[in-house]
Amino acid sequence: MKKKMKDHKLQPESLMMSHGYRPEWSEGAIKCPIFLTSTFVFKTAEEGKAFFELAYGKREKAPNEELGLIYSRINNPDLEILEDRLCLWDEADGCAVFESGMSAITTVLLEFLSPGDVVAYSTPVYGGTDHFLNHFLPKYGIHALPFRPGEEKEDLQKKLSTGDLGKKLKMIFLETPANPTNTIIDIQACKRIADIFSNDEKKVFLTVDNTYMGPLWSHPLKHGADLVVYSATKYIGGHSDIIAGAVLGNGEVITRVKTLRTFLGNMAGPYTGWLLMRSLETLKIRMEQQQANAVKVAEYLNDHPMVKNVRYPGLIKEGTEAYEVFKKQYSGTGAMVSFEIHGGEQEAFEFLNSLNLIQLAVSLGSTESLAQHPKTMTHAGLDPDHQEEFGISDALVRLSIGVENYKDLIWDIDQAFQAVEEFLKSNGRNINA
Repeated sequence: MKKKMKDHKLQPESLMMSHGYRPEWSEGAIKCPIFLTSTFVFKTAEEGKAFFELAYGKREKAPNEELGLIYSRINNPDLEILEDRLCLWDEADGCAVFESGMSAITTVLLEFLSPGDVVAYSTPVYGGTDHFLNHFLPKYGIHALPFRPGEEKEDLQKKLSTGDLGKKLKMIFLETPANPTNTIIDIQACKRIADIFSNDEKKVFLTVDNTYMGPLWSHPLKHGADLVVYSATKYIGGHSDIIAGAVLGNGEVITRVKTLRTFLGNMAGPYTGWLLMRSLETLKIRMEQQQANAVKVAEYLNDHPMVKNVRYPGLIKEGTEAYEVFKKQYSGTGAMVSFEIHGGEQEAFEFLNSLNLIQLAVSLGSTESLAQHPKTMTHAGLDPDHQEEFGISDALVRLSIGVENYKDLIWDIDQAFQAVEEFLKSNGRNINA
């Protein structure tokens, strides 16, 4: 006799094939169709009224009541099923999917911050996030307070205790590991600070950008985060063919995020939702292969005479404080590798221009390997002083490792280094100059 599914708890990678969808809903189709419709028919006027009461927060949901389908700016079957599946990886109560990672991040910041508030953020962060924090939010009277990795232990609390900063603190925003330096921030330490400056009248929210490690290798909600944000373009999408973002958290915060999303109109479309569901089916397989390749590439770079240093979580030394935080927060080492080549921009550019298999492009987390120069590309908008302070140097190269054969990736990197060496020799210089 076949056992019922409820008798066994399935893992997320197994549930990605069918969770939240029943074939009988769509003529027996084994895969969820793309619901290309702007609006949905109500059975009765009373049903329409009930749906809108929930959508606009005019009343609480009754037991077992769900928000019915109204209009694809509010909800759509492809997005709802996708959001249910994304919740499985992070064990979240709710999820909201957006048309880009930046729309996910900016919607969170706009919903939970008001004029006069302070948002403390780890450094460095993605260039687009940095720009929004430091150039857009100040126009609305919101102050962004940067802190360096390690300051979350004690120094950040002291900094916030100065003047009215702590009283005005409304959010701590983390990107960990940091883009592009792979620096790790202690999520639990930041949660303690958020709790210290929270009170009955004001909650300090902890938001974590988990794009670099999630949703497979890190689950920030388990370490105290209130909100987790993703550029779903990256590992979740994983094929460099869509732009999307996601936010996850408990029911209360996601209701707020979805409400603002409805009025900003920056939800993802049904075709994007369908493509992301396709990608989720292979997410674990892809990410595990990318990580295995990244380990090999990082080890190769770490032993190469043309490399000044390698920034990869798998190379953090045991016994260090950073290693303890890494082991606590992550179940894997990831597939993002950054390194500094001996020299500067000229050497870095010569290396990048000499790659064949690895493509010279921004973005990350997709099946193909990518290489780029953070200082002049993804993080070009940062103030030069901040670039220097955060370690985003002329010599820094960022690699996103894909699913190719790692031997071919190493061959490509090696021949690019040879091209740099030949270039230097032709100019009468050596590799350490």
